[in-house]
Amino acid sequence: MSHPTRRGRARAATEQDIRRTARKLLVEQGPEAVTLRAIARELGITAPALYRYYESRDDLVENLRLDVCADLAEDLAEEIAELPDDGVLQLFAICKGFRRWALTHTKEFTLVFASPTGGVGSTSGSALSRVDEPFGRIFLAAAGRVLARHDIVLPSASGVPDELRDDLKTFQESLVTVLVESDQGVPVEKIDLGVTYLMIQFWARLYGHVTLEVFGNYPIPMSKPDVLFESMLADLAREIGLYSG
Repeated sequence: MSHPTRRGRARAATEQDIRRTARKLLVEQGPEAVTLRAIARELGITAPALYRYYESRDDLVENLRLDVCADLAEDLAEEIAELPDDGVLQLFAICKGFRRWALTHTKEFTLVFASPTGGVGSTSGSALSRVDEPFGRIFLAAAGRVLARHDIVLPSASGVPDELRDDLKTFQESLVTVLVESDQGVPVEKIDLGVTYLMIQFWARLYGHVTLEVFGNYPIPMSKPDVLFESMLADLAREIGLYSG
């Protein structure tokens, strides 16, 4: 068994300090505050010294994004581990956990899920578009259990708009890979464009609802947002022949 060199241990510790400081700035001040100059100032080093560890600010932000995604996935995995082995129960628990996390980690949510193209975190794209990352995997693994064990109403592939087919085929390939690797027993042939379209629509409604709530963009004041969210999940469940529980 090999052991890290002293230089390697020092580098790892320094990278940990950098990322911890970046996370602190993110949480306290928001994504725009995460700059190499600000991190260097917090650590008492020069900004150029950070380039020994990260090629650019975008590189650092991307690593920070991955840290946030991994922590979110770990929290959700611990939560559903305490639930029965029921894909429906776990899938909707993940949806509720995602909303709860977003409302209590608004700065991290902004970095990972709501940064506009060309802005802070622009290298990341949508977190679910990277289905092979921890959050995408845990979300899709639960969805896979639902597909494998429940008789749900699936849209026909023939009903997918022609204009969307090329985009959906790219996502379909990643979806098949992750679901096969998750070992949920989902028949590969079942993951057609109709199922892929369903996954995209499900995520769009969940993500859209949570984003509106996080940023306070409901068109009217909502005194009971929990009820609205639960109703949205119930609607989704009914549409595919399930109940949200």
